[in-house]
Amino acid sequence: MSSSFSIVAAIILVTICVLGNSKAQLSSTFYTTTCPNVTSVVRGVVEQAQQNDIRIGAKLIQVHFHDCFVNGCDGSIMLDNADGIESEKDAVPNQSTDGYDVVDDIKTALENV
Repeated sequence: MSSSFSIVAAIILVTICVLGNSKAQLSSTFYTTTCPNVTSVVRGVVEQAQQNDIRIGAKLIQVHFHDCFVNGCDGSIMLDNADGIESEKDAVPNQSTDGYDVVDDIKTALENV
């Protein structure tokens, strides 16, 4: 009985230590100094895309979901196939996902700023 308690106590202690030291936080001002126009550039590209496809907002959320759901948000769903490697973009579970072109357009627009 006491060994079970010790194991549970150890797990709780490790969890508290790991979670307590985590300082990674999202920030809406991350690009304020390096790319101050990022918000307006992204908004402009998405608004332009929405003129052609009213569902683009939902498609971008789906891309985000498919990238983040399993192994965290690493952008791997955006990678194209390479020799001998099938990308996540073309994997069976992601074949219904659309909106990659808009993300590419956003990237291009930001690179040209």
